[in-house]
Amino acid sequence: MAVKNKEPYQQAYYPPVPTGFTKYMRTSVVWQFYRFWVINLKILKLMIKSHN
Repeated sequence: MAVKNKEPYQQAYYPPVPTGFTKYMRTSVVWQFYRFWVINLKILKLMIKSHN
């Protein structure tokens, strides 16, 4: 017989909620533009190294 959890609404049932700072970083156009260029430069650097 399986053991059933009889305690409803435990913390484990709820997903983690992002903080206000996290929400801002996800929606900030300036931050996303900056990250876009950083990632592109990393990829470009990797491609240049692979061609030598």
